[in-house]
Amino acid sequence: MRLKSLPSWKNSVAALLGAAALLAGLQGPAQSQRAVPESAAGMKQSFAPVVKRAAPAVVNVYVRHRVAQMVSPFFDDPFFGRLFGERFGIPRERIQNSLGSGVLVGSDGVVVTNNHVIQGSGEAEITVALADGREFPAKLVLKDEQTDLAVLRLDAEGVQFPSIAFGDSDSLEVGDIVLAIGDPFGVGQTVTSGIVSALARTQVGISDYQFFIQTDAAINPGNSGGALVDMDGRLAGINTAIFSKSGGSHGIGFAIPSNMVRLVVQSALKGGKVQRPWLGASLQAVTPDIADSLGLDTPSGALVAKVHGKGPAAKAGLRAGDVVVSVDDKKVQDPQGFQYRFVTKGIGGAAELGV
Repeated sequence: MRLKSLPSWKNSVAALLGAAALLAGLQGPAQSQRAVPESAAGMKQSFAPVVKRAAPAVVNVYVRHRVAQMVSPFFDDPFFGRLFGERFGIPRERIQNSLGSGVLVGSDGVVVTNNHVIQGSGEAEITVALADGREFPAKLVLKDEQTDLAVLRLDAEGVQFPSIAFGDSDSLEVGDIVLAIGDPFGVGQTVTSGIVSALARTQVGISDYQFFIQTDAAINPGNSGGALVDMDGRLAGINTAIFSKSGGSHGIGFAIPSNMVRLVVQSALKGGKVQRPWLGASLQAVTPDIADSLGLDTPSGALVAKVHGKGPAAKAGLRAGDVVVSVDDKKVQDPQGFQYRFVTKGIGGAAELGV
């Protein structure tokens, strides 16, 4: 497994400033002199204030699964195995260990991580280690396979924990700078920087609710459940997966948007079960052929295939054949994008659909 270094931000800034100086030189001597920094300090860029604000809330999540299995007294000898099968198996306990990252989103010890970090067969023992080295046992409050999120609570009565505030993931734009904080490969808390490479990635195949933030900030095994942080030190997303043929970072990482994370955490605090609004309609993708038949300029949006009974969609006047192109003036590219926009409104919320 190969680790690849990333070019430093300082070098990137130097390159940008060098280009600016070249352009200024074409405009005249006075402008050229103003464009060149007087010292290296003038080119320094640091994310340290953001890291100091966010990093204490990023934790390690250690999981031990006790798995019962039947062990053959004949040491897997094929002859005795065919003769007796598993009738004489001896029950034994096996330990499975896993490591991931998590984020404290409440000063009372509420932690959010990925479901696949804590998922496994058998009884689980969960321990959370803070950035300052303290360790606490944790209990599973909620796991949601549809979003690949899990919520834990630290067993530490009366302790005030560092926490991170939720940002508004819908306000992110492609090109925004973000930091990924986690514990890759178990080497210790690590911070990497990058940008928002894309938004609303829906064809990733990771979970049922697909609407991911794509980033080129280095994310590696062990980063799962860690924080994607904006430049205000707020939680922009939960790092979840990478696209890689080698298992290491290739600059294509995916994070669950903070607005979806907030919904799951709120559900956990209200009773431990995620409740999602119901549209009352079946949707399908708009293919190029469907777009042509409907006279649409582009194959985008969510096609209403069927409206069910007297549900919310029917009451709102949606009909089979309608194409939903926006939710609250936010563009919808496909059914997965609509699902995210609609679900994050929450039960009881109102949504204006553009058809």
